[in-house]
Amino acid sequence: MTASADVTQLLLSRIRDVPDHPEPGVMFKDITPLLADPAAFSALTDALAEIAVRTGATKIVGLEARGFILGAPVAVRAGLGFVPVRKAGKLPGATLSQVYDLEYGSAEIEVHAEDLAPGDRVLVVDDVLATGGTAEASLRLIRRAGAEVAGVAVLMELGFLDGRARLEPALDGAPLETLLKV
Repeated sequence: MTASADVTQLLLSRIRDVPDHPEPGVMFKDITPLLADPAAFSALTDALAEIAVRTGATKIVGLEARGFILGAPVAVRAGLGFVPVRKAGKLPGATLSQVYDLEYGSAEIEVHAEDLAPGDRVLVVDDVLATGGTAEASLRLIRRAGAEVAGVAVLMELGFLDGRARLEPALDGAPLETLLKV
């Protein structure tokens, strides 16, 4: 999916480039101005909710942390449940966990075991697709819980990091939809 030209322009106009953050040479894409603008945030929520409805999702998974900010209103707008995927050790109770590789080292994410079940169709929502590692790990968690992957929807894809190539095999035919490619 690509957003309409007007929505694309609105979203792009509300994303601020912050040079040298979090380290020299990195151009950070700051979405806080977009979140602070009710028209832009609403347009983003509508676009992602449309993807959720079109993919037949029954639940939204939001990836920590900005995926929570985007995924929760998308779930409400689409009339779906919301499930947070957190960094390891943040959720109380029984969890499923998934370790994945980072550029230097590894990380671990978790979901409450009872929040996803067979019959659920899950759309993963996040702000950015970078290298694809966290999204790929979330797809493994969803399937281990017995649920089906409806797809992945993100605000921005950082094409130069080639996360799409890493994520596509794990999608197993489910769609990867990005509103903006930078």
